[in-house]
Amino acid sequence: MLLGYVSDERYSAIPDALLEFINLAGESWETRSRASGAVHLELPPGQYRVVIQKPGFGAKFSELSVPATSPHQFRLLSDSLNGYAWPKQVRSGEQSEFRVHSVEAYKLELWRYGREPEFVRSLGWHDEHAPRAVMQVTPDGDYSQTGVEWNKVGYANSVHSQHVTAPERSGLYYFRASTASGKQFAFPWIVAPSKPTASMAVLASNLTWNAYNSFGGRSNYIHADGLPATPTVNARSELKRYSDSGFFTWHADEYPPLSFDRPEPFNHIDFAERITDPIEGRQACHLAPTEWRLLGWLEQENIEYDYYAETQIDDGTLDLTAYKVLVTAVHPEYWTRRMYERLKKWVFDGQGRLVYLGGNGLNCEVEFQPDGSMVCHNGKITGLTVEGLGGHDSRYAIRHESEANLIGVVFTMAGAMTGAPYRVVDGSHWIYAGTSLKTGDIFGEKSLHMRCPGGASGHETDKVSPSSPKNVHFLAKGLNPDDGGADMIIFDTPSGGKVFSVGSINYVASLPVDDHVSRITKNVLNRFLE
Repeated sequence: MLLGYVSDERYSAIPDALLEFINLAGESWETRSRASGAVHLELPPGQYRVVIQKPGFGAKFSELSVPATSPHQFRLLSDSLNGYAWPKQVRSGEQSEFRVHSVEAYKLELWRYGREPEFVRSLGWHDEHAPRAVMQVTPDGDYSQTGVEWNKVGYANSVHSQHVTAPERSGLYYFRASTASGKQFAFPWIVAPSKPTASMAVLASNLTWNAYNSFGGRSNYIHADGLPATPTVNARSELKRYSDSGFFTWHADEYPPLSFDRPEPFNHIDFAERITDPIEGRQACHLAPTEWRLLGWLEQENIEYDYYAETQIDDGTLDLTAYKVLVTAVHPEYWTRRMYERLKKWVFDGQGRLVYLGGNGLNCEVEFQPDGSMVCHNGKITGLTVEGLGGHDSRYAIRHESEANLIGVVFTMAGAMTGAPYRVVDGSHWIYAGTSLKTGDIFGEKSLHMRCPGGASGHETDKVSPSSPKNVHFLAKGLNPDDGGADMIIFDTPSGGKVFSVGSINYVASLPVDDHVSRITKNVLNRFLE
């Protein structure tokens, strides 16, 4: 009989794992997983404790009832170094628990990521007397929905308490884990102020970080509608996104939740990396490693800021009325309805100044579940064109309104996955003060973005749409192919609010290295902070 499948944290099939099934009477049966990860064995009905062993993975115990209504998903965790803070965002003075997976002793340090990575303090070496005692285990089944729950198994003894109090200074912090054998892993920690200390707040796009996080085998891009019945053997052959030319990522009536209680490998930053270094890799170019470039540039220019997670707008930790300026950057794609409405009210009914230094932002509504996980309301669409979206500007517009109503621009597919500089549209505008740029000149040629190199306009770009405010003022246009360049715009609201949008994921990757991009951004922030 088919009892289940064995897979790893990426939901890839694990062959030749050794499984022992032990019933309540102490009798045992043994088998191995097949090439597909499938586990076949004839067992009498009853309750079983299952012992699983496979070199290169952590051994674990599972529970199984026979017969079962469906095949059991046995999940193993590969021998690696990984971790996350829980909760991932706090206020100064609050505590988080570090949850680290290692199969050898590891050293942990806390660093603050501003202009340069700054050492805060050592958190010591972590190991135990028993072998592999700092190894974590994952639950069976689809824990992309429920969370990995690290530090739950084997950490009942108070000796193992691993809580850290957030420093007084707000900012992006990283825990750095390293082992004697040379492994390194860094994971982020968002520390908001206990009370406002600056006139400007900057948002971490932690909802987008979670949407792209595939730890456990699912993200909002891989198996968005749920794990398939069998683990992956060959992704190119099995995943519809590769094998079916007519498949589109979001084709389901509904989507299971994605838990925040998971490591975020894409947010790792190499220990030696600096803000002027090229941003390598497919995912780092639009997640926390690039957002750090903005924070480093702000501190380099002596522009003070408080740092918050996006979720802290939703839960009320961030009081927008306490700030003159809010900056959201790089790729803030996923937002809740409450976040959007609070921000729009602050800009259009108050005098809030919004600086949007990103691309494909506020493009899809997410909703929090009672357990803290999030559901992405992608809809059942056939593409990201207006036609594919059923006549709407975006996934967000399907459920509410086009984000162009708030940020002035909205993502379109034209120019996607390319990079290019901008061309000045109105050289007389004050944003160009001190740059010597004139109408028709080109700027933003330098970029650290290595996935879509070529300039400050790129990766994914936003343009003005019929939903944009009528008083949008064009400042610059990206030179990407197919008229796909980002629209850089600015406008005022009737209440005295202001919005500046660059419409490009690539933009922040140019800040530390392109003098014109740097001066334009500083001009905007200085004017908005007046």
